[in-house]
Amino acid sequence: MDDVTHLIERKVSGEEILKGNFLHAFRDQVLLPNGKAATREYVVHPGAVMVIPLLDDGSGELKLVLERQYRYPVERVMIEFPAGKLDPGESVQRCAQRELLEETGYTAKAWARAGVMHPVISYSTEFIDIWFARDLQLGERKLDEGEFLDVFTATPAEFLQWCRQGLVTDAKTLAGALWVQNVLQGDWPLEWSKPVSA
Repeated sequence: MDDVTHLIERKVSGEEILKGNFLHAFRDQVLLPNGKAATREYVVHPGAVMVIPLLDDGSGELKLVLERQYRYPVERVMIEFPAGKLDPGESVQRCAQRELLEETGYTAKAWARAGVMHPVISYSTEFIDIWFARDLQLGERKLDEGEFLDVFTATPAEFLQWCRQGLVTDAKTLAGALWVQNVLQGDWPLEWSKPVSA
């Protein structure tokens, strides 16, 4: 990669501006590449995972497991892939397995890491690790206290059409659509493995 040191901003000082139950926000003073000062406000996030569950329900047609969940900040019920934030010390694959089970009731016999995305690079350290899961077995959901969501399935074609129509607007799920399309077309092969033990 080309030398990018001429783009780097350097932290001069910083202060904590909010420490809530979930959000942890900071305001830093930085030195820009041209020598001028600027302020940067951002949220520190522990990281998260998103799971793209591939379901063979015996009908001969592959389905995607999706969720509908109300998101308070945008005041809308959103269509999303299962996802959730990392617990302290938790590996990303273990988090993916836990979130899939908690939110949908499914466990998977095969897992493949697709990649990572940074959904809000202008104001958060958040990253989302993207995982595919297949060979699903349905069990009992274990939703968190205060978590309410519907689980449903759709064909990849239906899902991609919803993305095109603007019915899916969640950034991580739209990024998942790119992965779904390329994986199913064989353009982005995955390396599958067994689930990790707890």
